[in-house]
Amino acid sequence: MDLNKSFNNLLNFDFKEFNWRGFYRKNQKLIVRSGLGFFLTLFFVYIIFFIAPSDFPVNQVISIEKGSSLEEIVSLLDEEKIVKYPSLFKFFAFISGNQKDLVAGDYFFSRKLNLFSVLSRISKGERGIYPTRITFPEGVTIVEIGKILKQNFEDFDEEEFIRLAKDKEGFLFPDTYKFLPSVGPRQVIFTMGATFEEKIEPLLPEIEESGYSLEEIIIMASLLEEEARTRKTREMISGILWKRIEIGMALQVDAVFPYIIGKNTFELTLEDLDIESPYNTYRYRGLPPGAISNPGLNSIESALRPTESDFLFYLSDRHGRTHYAKNFEAHKRNKRVYLY
Repeated sequence: MDLNKSFNNLLNFDFKEFNWRGFYRKNQKLIVRSGLGFFLTLFFVYIIFFIAPSDFPVNQVISIEKGSSLEEIVSLLDEEKIVKYPSLFKFFAFISGNQKDLVAGDYFFSRKLNLFSVLSRISKGERGIYPTRITFPEGVTIVEIGKILKQNFEDFDEEEFIRLAKDKEGFLFPDTYKFLPSVGPRQVIFTMGATFEEKIEPLLPEIEESGYSLEEIIIMASLLEEEARTRKTREMISGILWKRIEIGMALQVDAVFPYIIGKNTFELTLEDLDIESPYNTYRYRGLPPGAISNPGLNSIESALRPTESDFLFYLSDRHGRTHYAKNFEAHKRNKRVYLY
């Protein structure tokens, strides 16, 4: 076949003089059928490739496990109604060269996506999940951490978190963290615990020299966190409380009662002060058996670096000011002046 001749004939073809009407009449059925077939083909291509499944899981998180094969990923996408034609997904994953580049992880779909868009996102690792910034204030308790996480993440297992973290009070560092919506209790505990270890590491030599254990320092710091607000006051109270322990005097710290019964200093009754609890520092001498909150670095350092003084008593008035006394008589006078 002479291609040059055919090409020249095409160039010399007079489209204006051609009898298009006669051609259409002669081939009308063929033209209509061809046009209909063409548009039907386009329609089915659009349905198959560009329309997402009607029951696509919008606003849900889909997890692709690390190490999943292409077959396993395709099966998951089929089960979760993310792709309507799994075999086509697999086919295009192969011809695009992405069959080995599909990224594991949690994927969030805020809207319905077609096959190509799903393949593109998974091959690029575009999870559509963004971490939430959460701040845990200094002095927060395990129970309060669980509540904060539940408020931010509807599916977070608050009860499981409290169960797993109940022995870690004081050792989950209060700070600002970024967590994904799918975060679980164990991951939160690990992250906050790792931050605690990072923050405490530079202080370990000083703790060893202090003569107190890390646990004792943290318990004292948790008391100081609730008893005072400024570093100077915390260091002064730290010196008073360590002195009370040394002389065998009860700590008589009101900060334990919100932890025990949910009451603050100004709500306590005489009956409350005698409540049976190992955390009741009015009934039992020495430090409580555990921390009453998760203290910040300021309080930890204050527990470690107490200010020596002649004071043995202190109280905070309703304006947050702290008043000190060297003996019980002076302390009773401060009570009359600043509390009643």
